[in-house]
Formats: sequence, C-alpha cells, structure tokens
Amino acid sequence: MVVKVQSGFFTVQTEAAPSCPSGGAETRGKIVCRIPGRLKDEERRRVDLDPDASPGDIVAVGDRVLVTDLGNGKGEIEAVEERERALTRRAPLPGGRGARAAKREYKQIIIANPDQAVFVFSILDPKPNLRMLDRFLVMAEEARIPSVICANKIDLAIELGQPNYPQRVFGLYADLGYPVIYTSASTGLGIDELRQQLISKLSVLAGPSGVGKSSLLNALQPGLGLAAREVSKTTGKGRHTTRVRELLPLVEGGYVADTPGLRTMALWDIEPDELDAYFCEIGPLVSDCSYSNCSHTNEPGCAVLAAVENGQIHSARYESYLRLREETAERPWWY
Repeated sequence: MVVKVQSGFFTVQTEAAPSCPSGGAETRGKIVCRIPGRLKDEERRRVDLDPDASPGDIVAVGDRVLVTDLGNGKGEIEAVEERERALTRRAPLPGGRGARAAKREYKQIIIANPDQAVFVFSILDPKPNLRMLDRFLVMAEEARIPSVICANKIDLAIELGQPNYPQRVFGLYADLGYPVIYTSASTGLGIDELRQQLISKLSVLAGPSGVGKSSLLNALQPGLGLAAREVSKTTGKGRHTTRVRELLPLVEGGYVADTPGLRTMALWDIEPDELDAYFCEIGPLVSDCSYSNCSHTNEPGCAVLAAVENGQIHSARYESYLRLREETAERPWWY
C-alpha cells in the first residue's frame, strides 16, 4: 500500500523484509518507488482516446500496488489495483496554458480506498459548524465512504452544567444512522470507543481548525498528533499539487490520514439535480414527488417539502440542502 507521496516519489509499505539493510523499524518493509514511463504513457493514451476523459493521478496514497524491489530501499511501481473508492477533487490541469488547457480537468486523488471518514467537530470553542458537517457528509456519500462523527470537547458542556448539550446538537445525525462518538481529549472520555473505531481501518480525519484533532490523536496514541502537524506543515495547499500526503500508522493496526485538502474541499463533482441523492433522509422521498425533476424548493406535490413541514426532515438539514444546491448551481467548475 502507498503510504506517502512526495514530489514524484511513492513510499510503499510491503510485507517483505526491508530491501535496504540499514533500514530501522520505521522503514521496515518500505520501498521508495517511482512510476515507470510505461504507466505514464498508458494514462496519456487513455485520455487521448476518450475526448471526455480527464487526466488523473496514476498513483495515490492508499493505492494497492505491485512493485519491483530494485534494492537499497528503491523500487518501481509495476501495476495499480483498481480502486474500491476514492476521495477526489477537480482542478485545472497542472501546467496547462491557453484556452484548450482551461477546458481540461485534472482529477486529483486525495486518498484512495479509505474505509471511513471521521469528521471531528467540537461542542464548544469553536461552536460546531453543522453546515460544514453536512457538506462533508454529502462528499462522503457521493464517494461511497462510510462516515463517523466525532463530537469532541464534551468536557466543556459538562463544566457548564449542560451534560446533555452534545446529544441535543448531534443527536439528529445519530437518528439518521451516522455513528456519533462523544469524546474529550483532555479527560479521556470516549477515547477508547474512538480507538476501537479506527483499529485495522484506513481512516481519513477531517474538521475545522481548533476542534482538538491533534489532541485527540495524541490521546489515541502519544506522538500521533505531532506527526500529523508535521505532515500538515509540509503540505502544499494550492489547487493543483500537494507536496506531501501521508498515512500515519496506528500501533494497534490501521492508518489515519490527516488531509488538509479535505478540510477546505468544495462539492467538486456534484450537480444541483444530483444533490438530493446524497442527503440520506431526502433521497428515499424523491420518487414520491409529483415532478420527476423536482428541485424540492417550491414545487406543488413535493414529498420533501411535506416531510420538512411535518418534521420528518430536520429544518437545519433542509436549509443545508438549499444552500449547497445554490452553491453548486452558481459555481464555475474550477471553483
């Protein structure tokens, strides 16, 4: 599995003994690989043969690959297994210029084959931005990535004498079927439950700044939060290229990816008319609407509007749907 991508080099974690005799425990079974020209030529031919195809990352963090060990810790990637799922975003073609290049898209793979996305939000300080959470959930639904919600800093609610406040804020997501884990990095509440959720899985962690994500990682495994911050410091944040993407290993098995691109990613590949399918409480009602192209905004006989009125759909979630629909309708594709 590819565990790190940096400047055209791909660090692959293998089950074999290290090819570099001097490799320590941190490098055991790892080989730093390049992509051969053959795979690059295959990608170019694929795009040239299909006028609607967009170029994309040939290899990404999380990909499962076949490598040839060239010795001394170096290797070459021979083949990439088909991805089960991937979190992607769309950007202008790197290095492209002129009108033709402006019409070309580049499919950037943020992470391949994740088992789950863990969205971390705090109860207080800062207050939870549920619109952002709804955006993340839509992104994960579109990519077929299971979602877990981590509500952190619950100790602050307890200190204020409102121990039930976290459930009042995030309870609607539990009612929708999303796993919600309530944690406090400072007191250790919920840490064991979160740790069990991560074991033996490839997890993507995302959330706004200040929610205590690094503190959570350190509570899960000493030093893990520091490692995540180091990765973030060396990560490019331009639209086209990210210099470093890395999976951080867990002692009990599994990996976590702290991906800055996910914290700020817009709904790149979702059209307005597709959005209802990615709200789990709205999608099942679409077939009951009077119009097949119902936007669920003002049409008579709309089953979604009726569900909002009778409380079957939470008004805040419906408002998120309206805002995201407006955003996807107005943005240019390169937004």
